[in-house]
Amino acid sequence: MDMTWITDRIALGGGIWNDANMATVAGAGVTHILNMQVEFDERALGEARGLNVFWNPIDDDFQPKPPEVFQRGVNFALESFKQPQAKLYVHCAAGVHRAPMMTLAILCALGWELQDAKRHILEKRYVVDWAEVYVRSVENFLNSHAQAAT
Repeated sequence: MDMTWITDRIALGGGIWNDANMATVAGAGVTHILNMQVEFDERALGEARGLNVFWNPIDDDFQPKPPEVFQRGVNFALESFKQPQAKLYVHCAAGVHRAPMMTLAILCALGWELQDAKRHILEKRYVVDWAEVYVRSVENFLNSHAQAAT
């Protein structure tokens, strides 16, 4: 299973695809899954193992992503973290573009500075490719998120 722990509560990686991989994810202590891929909806696989799966599909098309995509994912993550034992797995198909982009938004929503979060994610998961359009999409979300909070 292609899964990298970014923090003690957030893992990042590629697609789950089947029940054997879902068992591995559950066995790693994951309680919540944030699936960013359009390619496969694994809600039934996760629910069969008692995992809370949120499907937030977006294309990996190198086009700007709207703030609403990030807001939905961040809301799911923050809600999951209200449970002290919760662990979140954020993934897409390969764990290179979409899932890192969402993980970046989550870390920033938790108080990380953008550049520090980018560096930390890349140190933990060296295959991450920071597509500039996706980083700008996170920045736009953070700006709209900050404006909504005031």
